[in-house]
Amino acid sequence: MEESLSRRQWIRIAGMGVAGMGIPHSVQTGLSTGTPPSAPVAVARCPDYGNGLLPTLNRMMDQLGGLASLVRGKTVAVKLNLTGGPESRVGHTLVGSAQWVHQNLIGATVHLMGRAGARRIRLLESAFGTDEPLEEFLLHANWEPRDLVTAAPVVEFENTNYLGRGKKYSRLWVPGGGLMFRGFDLNHSYEDCDVFVSLAKLKEHATTGVTLSMKNCFGITPCTIYGDGADAEGPSLRARGGRAMIHTGYRQPSRSAPSENQPGVSKEGGYRVPRTVVDLVAARPIHLCIIDGIETMYGGEGPWIQGVGVVRPGVLIAGLNPVNTDAVAAALMGFDPKADRGVPPFEDCDSTLKLAERKGLGTCDLQQIEVAGTPIAQARLPFRSLRQRQRT
Repeated sequence: MEESLSRRQWIRIAGMGVAGMGIPHSVQTGLSTGTPPSAPVAVARCPDYGNGLLPTLNRMMDQLGGLASLVRGKTVAVKLNLTGGPESRVGHTLVGSAQWVHQNLIGATVHLMGRAGARRIRLLESAFGTDEPLEEFLLHANWEPRDLVTAAPVVEFENTNYLGRGKKYSRLWVPGGGLMFRGFDLNHSYEDCDVFVSLAKLKEHATTGVTLSMKNCFGITPCTIYGDGADAEGPSLRARGGRAMIHTGYRQPSRSAPSENQPGVSKEGGYRVPRTVVDLVAARPIHLCIIDGIETMYGGEGPWIQGVGVVRPGVLIAGLNPVNTDAVAAALMGFDPKADRGVPPFEDCDSTLKLAERKGLGTCDLQQIEVAGTPIAQARLPFRSLRQRQRT
């Protein structure tokens, strides 16, 4: 079983309370607003998921202005990156050290938010291929959900592939119209929250080049509507698996949900998926991004991608704006965040970063982003050189 920390350990390690300083009012407001385009990004070296993790993350939150004014008295929804099934592994590496965000980072995040006064914390993921509770999904990976439940006073789980505890799906519209979709029907938890957090993994991606805080939100779409086997008319509990209709456009979502803006405009995943991700982030703004680059994988987003391997960059990234945060994360991976299609890592796809920048969601220009903590040059680990080394 992967090592996890109890609430007593979180409290002992924390050392000091969480500051409550200065996050702009626009960050605290509702669904129609995101975080400011000039928001800073914090970078920190963190060699492992042990006792140094919690104080490191605490310091990063202080560098961003403090957690309390963001979460105190609020319902916080945290989208986890648990891509694929728990049985899929890179060799013998445990999922939290490769493709999943590590459970100790989830616990540290939950604990700090609880200390900062969050009223309720919901841990969310559209668990691949199952309609079982998210807690059961985690147990299949030999995780102990009680360690996360006890990290803060009120912690809930929701498998957002399905209706869950809600009575109906929430319809979130893309402000100003979307690049692919004008709106989405999602699990109620993505609307019934005051603060939305993307807790992602630092990885490459076969379809979008990189998968960071924005691409993590691709998984908020429920398979009952957007998944393989979903009914044409409305949500279906028979739906399972992935979301090939978004990748290929072979069909539309269930008619109960908004259709594409221009059905049939493209059948190419490298065109469709980046635009859908930008639409999702515009419809469900991210208020806080945390990217796990302590232990991860290179070469793709999961073990099903040929040529992947495990890498330990030993870095955490956090920011209040997803475009800014992903730009810094891409640079730490050795990529130019301003790269266009045809340039690594976007050889076969449009850049989610550039599309989001054009949508006005943030900037991917490093010269306009304040980086707190460890400079990018001191923490950079070029992912493509790892792939090349593996081939030779």
